[in-house]
Amino acid sequence: MSLKYAFGAATALSLIATSGAFAETITIATVNNGDMIRMQGMTADFTAKTGHEVEWVTLEENVLRQRVTTDISAKGGQFDIMTIGMYETPIWAKNGWLVGLDDLPADYDIDDILPAMRGGLSHEGTMYAAPFYGESSMIMYRSDLMEKAGLEMPDAPTWDFVADAARKMTDKDAEIYGICLRGKAGWGENMAFLTATSNAFGARWFDENWKPQFDSEAWSNTLNFYIELMNDAGPPGASNNGFNENLSLFQQGKCGMWIDATVAASFVTNPKDSTVADKVSFALAPDTGLGKRGNWLWAWALAIPAGTQKEGPAKEFIQWATSKDYIELVAAKEGWANVPPGARISLYENENYKDIPFAKMTLDSILSADPTNPTVDKVPYVGVQFAAIPEFAGIASQVGQEFSAALAGQQTAEEALAKAQALTADEMEAAGY
Repeated sequence: MSLKYAFGAATALSLIATSGAFAETITIATVNNGDMIRMQGMTADFTAKTGHEVEWVTLEENVLRQRVTTDISAKGGQFDIMTIGMYETPIWAKNGWLVGLDDLPADYDIDDILPAMRGGLSHEGTMYAAPFYGESSMIMYRSDLMEKAGLEMPDAPTWDFVADAARKMTDKDAEIYGICLRGKAGWGENMAFLTATSNAFGARWFDENWKPQFDSEAWSNTLNFYIELMNDAGPPGASNNGFNENLSLFQQGKCGMWIDATVAASFVTNPKDSTVADKVSFALAPDTGLGKRGNWLWAWALAIPAGTQKEGPAKEFIQWATSKDYIELVAAKEGWANVPPGARISLYENENYKDIPFAKMTLDSILSADPTNPTVDKVPYVGVQFAAIPEFAGIASQVGQEFSAALAGQQTAEEALAKAQALTADEMEAAGY
């Protein structure tokens, strides 16, 4: 252990004041992403510092969202900490469902959190969830396959270039597919990708009067382009693939390009897990020349449901897991490439991190996403890959089912868009918009 880390750990220990004289066991619901799995492996450090034990409930992304939403809205009390994101946090905080995090100690340095992350996890100036990691989306691609195709990836490519490259990189006989994209139904799965992509094509969920826009030419262009590209250059069974499935395909060398969360960069470049670790390069998410790129903005964050009987220990865990000292802990054990990215300004000023090959592209992608101005035409909502209204999750989950079915060949893009238009209009009318 370095002297620097030993000092940091001691500082963290001195800052975390245990709640009373008794150790507690807290229950945390989280997503089964790699950084969260790594956090679970580090939990002994938290227990050693505080005496508190942790029970983990680790769930697939869609299941996690359903479980925590059901629990908090029904005041079920199953969890002391929930892993949620930028969509849920301000809505749930407004409902009084979350505990504010405005009393974290000064040395936690809340001002070090990237403004985009802090703002998206706040309501009326108070932060209600602390970002464990932040992300945008970008292109991860096989530089060897790009070179073999006789192409050179621009730092800021267009969708036309990406589509052409994907088709040229595809070799289905060798089980190499030019592009892997999300197809699994879910508001945070295929609809996160497709909503962000639609922004680049000039589409939007609603016009300024909250009228759904799936009957627009821009949405038709988006969905047809996506389905045709995936049919030509995507892997079989793509309608079942989300983040983890595409990560596995890429690590096995079966994807020429993958457009997804920037946080995946550490996994596709890790030689322990990725067969193509030394052949991966990065570029910004594509555009169509309309002024918007198809990249999202998100944070997986830790929040405390109101009514928990273990608020003190829960805050201690959040302070530990989202601190600068936790980043140092991961760096000491796993290397700087594997620290949780996208949350703290100081990480991108750290000399140890500046040479990580994906660090700059990750930060550039995060900074280029604008949730207050996400689309070409004006909209009445905030959010890049979602509309920050309570009804969105339910509506987008239904739309995601229709779009996934279209990708699977069970209906045409036009049929899926017509159904999306009708169901969204019905839901919005019922909600009083």
